[in-house]
Amino acid sequence: MKEMYENLGISPQTLETGNMICRSLKERFEKIDENAEYNQLKVLNALRECRVSEACLLGTTGYGYNDIGRDTLEDVYAHIFNTEAALVRPQITCGTHALALALMSNLRPGDELLSPVGKPYDTLEEVIGIREGNGSLAEYGITYRQVDLLENSEFDFEGIKEAINERTKLVTIQRSKGYQTRKTFSVDEIGRLIAYVKSIKSDIICMVDNCYGEFVERIEPSDVGADMVVGSLIKNPGGGLAPIGGYIAGKKECIEKAAYRLTSPGLGKEVGASLGVLKDLYQGLFLAPTVVANALKTAIFAANLFEQAGFAVIPDSTESRHDIIQAITLSTAEGVCAFCEGIQSAAPVDSFVTPEPWDMPGYDAKVIMAAGAFVSGSSIELSADGPIKPPYAVYFQGGLTWPHGKAGILKAYQTMADKGLL
Repeated sequence: MKEMYENLGISPQTLETGNMICRSLKERFEKIDENAEYNQLKVLNALRECRVSEACLLGTTGYGYNDIGRDTLEDVYAHIFNTEAALVRPQITCGTHALALALMSNLRPGDELLSPVGKPYDTLEEVIGIREGNGSLAEYGITYRQVDLLENSEFDFEGIKEAINERTKLVTIQRSKGYQTRKTFSVDEIGRLIAYVKSIKSDIICMVDNCYGEFVERIEPSDVGADMVVGSLIKNPGGGLAPIGGYIAGKKECIEKAAYRLTSPGLGKEVGASLGVLKDLYQGLFLAPTVVANALKTAIFAANLFEQAGFAVIPDSTESRHDIIQAITLSTAEGVCAFCEGIQSAAPVDSFVTPEPWDMPGYDAKVIMAAGAFVSGSSIELSADGPIKPPYAVYFQGGLTWPHGKAGILKAYQTMADKGLL
């Protein structure tokens, strides 16, 4: 085993440090496995109850009329998320597209969008119109209001109450931290926020950006009052097999509006060929609970490894987990680049490539991304990224298998050590 790690460029000292941390995490990892078992049974029961058959895996072309596999998959998602309906489509290109679709279909000119959890993820700024963007909500007369979190990352309930008015139509709640060094919200916390918002104005639509959070807990935001939960299939629920796609699960009226926006008024969910990807969407969903468990183990291992090296990590080494993202504040651009270089060099694909910061669309600073993945951009596979700006934090997530996650994090640690950055 030592020789295999040495072939990867990991020193015996780094390996022993990692193994010592692994031994201390045995009981915590067992609890993660128990949670994965629960969620695996939840997915299995949904597949059985919806009577998934071999015919569901075949797919359609053209208009996609009577696509039994597509329609059944959406029933499966509705069962898992305990919602009235779901829209699960390869035509939804990414998580940002899924969120934009949910917003643009359920807001009308004169409505106001409220974020009670501070600034949304960078790529939504142009969607909303915070930064100038072609076709933004602002261009259609939809206004935006934001209530920042308190200094301790708790909700500002008084500020939220003051912000809600007669024009407030939809509240967007980002579960994960994005490129911020705040905590991720638990499902229970999201439920309390939703209950508070609806106690002020009962007809507000509450949408949760669920990216990176699916199957981390035993319940989802839709179980605690969310009207829509939104995510990407190349993150948690795709299990590493989904090649593209996104989902929106929630109230029937909200989902119908999203479907008419995705396709066309008068067509809605009736069209949209699945183009041969259904088997991967079904099988990826089936694998997702255990894949997410592997990603969680990787995140917890990294938090412990880098915390003992003196870096600030969010969540810290002992905190409960509510998504698969681990943030590490490295304080320098060189540290962020070295970490990403290490992750890339331990990847199964493009390990020989050195990632460089670049002007990525939708961001206000150069971003570096390391992702030697089987599915391009898949962040349920081991990947790391971050904006090259203060506080110079790197955000990593994923790991289809725990052994690869462990090796990737050790390689990132070793790369920083070799460059004198530890």
